[in-house]
Amino acid sequence: MNLSKNTNDSLISAGTRLRDNRQITVSPTVQATQYATDLIFDVSGEEPQITRGKNHEFYIPLGENEFLKIVPALSEKGFVLISLFCVQDFEDNPGFSLFYMFRLSGYTDVFAFMRHVEMETTSIAKVFPYACWYEREISDGFGIEFTDAFDKRRLFLHEAYPEGFHPLLKSFKNGKIQAVKNPKEAYPFKQVEGKGVYQIPVGPVHAGIIEPGHFRFSVIGEPILNLEIRLFYKHRGIEKLAEGKRPSACIPIAEAISGDETVANAVSFCMAVEKIAGIEIPTRASYLRAILLELERIYSHMGDLSGMITDIGFPRMTTPFLIHREKFFRQNELLTGSRFMRSVIDLGGIKKDIPAEVLSKLAIYLKTFVPQFESEIKDVNASSSLIDRFSTTGILKKKFIVPLNLTGPIARAAGASYDVRLDHPYGIYKDKPPERAIKTTGDVLSRFKVKAAEILNSATLIQELIASIPEGAIVAEVTEFALSNIPHGYALSMVEAARGQNLHWVYVRNGLIERYKVRTASFCNWQAIEHAVLGNVVPDFPLINKSLNLSYAGTDL
Repeated sequence: MNLSKNTNDSLISAGTRLRDNRQITVSPTVQATQYATDLIFDVSGEEPQITRGKNHEFYIPLGENEFLKIVPALSEKGFVLISLFCVQDFEDNPGFSLFYMFRLSGYTDVFAFMRHVEMETTSIAKVFPYACWYEREISDGFGIEFTDAFDKRRLFLHEAYPEGFHPLLKSFKNGKIQAVKNPKEAYPFKQVEGKGVYQIPVGPVHAGIIEPGHFRFSVIGEPILNLEIRLFYKHRGIEKLAEGKRPSACIPIAEAISGDETVANAVSFCMAVEKIAGIEIPTRASYLRAILLELERIYSHMGDLSGMITDIGFPRMTTPFLIHREKFFRQNELLTGSRFMRSVIDLGGIKKDIPAEVLSKLAIYLKTFVPQFESEIKDVNASSSLIDRFSTTGILKKKFIVPLNLTGPIARAAGASYDVRLDHPYGIYKDKPPERAIKTTGDVLSRFKVKAAEILNSATLIQELIASIPEGAIVAEVTEFALSNIPHGYALSMVEAARGQNLHWVYVRNGLIERYKVRTASFCNWQAIEHAVLGNVVPDFPLINKSLNLSYAGTDL
């Protein structure tokens, strides 16, 4: 597999040297390439070729035998599977290339193990359980069968989609399809049997104005014995829609992935394209992007705090957080002209400057907001009935964080420290890192406290950014030229959205998007709810669900 055309750095090889069967230890001081090279050689006996990508990622093509040997070793060494996706005819190689993206604690780099397959291949879900959803997604999109997979059910293609329909194949062109009116078989939910076990189906249509999702509870009396979720009622073909478009035309697509992650997804998409094009955005633009990212985090978390309190029937204490959320929406509109800050992020920087007087008004507002918010959180902590409902409810155990790649506030509330802004720093976060907010019990109360702390941390960071933001350009001078001459290439970018780690991978050929892969934090974090509800009573499900605040649209691409 030839990777030379799409990278701007040289091929890295370990060279010839003696190795014994020593145990390789993880150390931040050891270069990522050296560590990966030694690990692969010790497991397979083969010298790997590692290509440095454009944004702290390393691409490692492996033969089938090498790949099958390395997968168990990656699990043993603590590698975390953060994404798995497919690219057809990658670099003019007929067939399909699977990209297995891993991170490793202590490294800012991402390891992309590449595997060339035909229409049938083997599953890694028995080693990395969360690969199951990725493999089902690939089967739906490309028609590839993972022959030994333990779950071969459809994922985003519901029963109404015809057989043989695989929309991510190059041969498929966007257009109307003929839906199956009367599917022969219903979706096979898992069956939980036993004396006294019964099912409660909830959704996909819900009582409130919310997105569709189906929740199949198996209960004995009141306690929940098992929960299985089914999503993807909102599949819109986001990734296919981007194919063949110029990068600048895809920013609105990125913004539409999930409405309350508009800035996070637009920034992540732009960062990937900017790395391919060789664009370095101006410092002022980097500051402004960070301010908007933190405002998005604040209003998202504020909605969660109010929602959690609403779900236990405590309207008096909910109201202050709803008022704050509305005020932040109005601040967003003053700064950008949009309550959700749409049409602001652009390739090479941002579309329009935010005047100093407007930023000063935001800083003044934050000075009054912080003490008010701290007082309201103090009131929450003083409410014994609220604490009683939140405490020990919906516990998410730390042991699930790595196998499911859980990120964001829900993981930090269960003892994890991972934060993309700190562990894979980007933009101004390299120079102005935020504080971490970590709790350990993993219940609703911990999630409430982590999100409240992150609101305060974001408010503090925004004030620091406003106080030190430099004057200057908001768009890189070379942007127009660089985009009109964008080279053949690909790049990965990650951001810490309000819900956690959002990942965007962009592949450009002939100036157009060849492949656009998106994976939001919700795609991984939805799995958490199936574990967090166990042993809880059914009436606590809405509270647990709201404390996680997962995006349907951000998952149903």
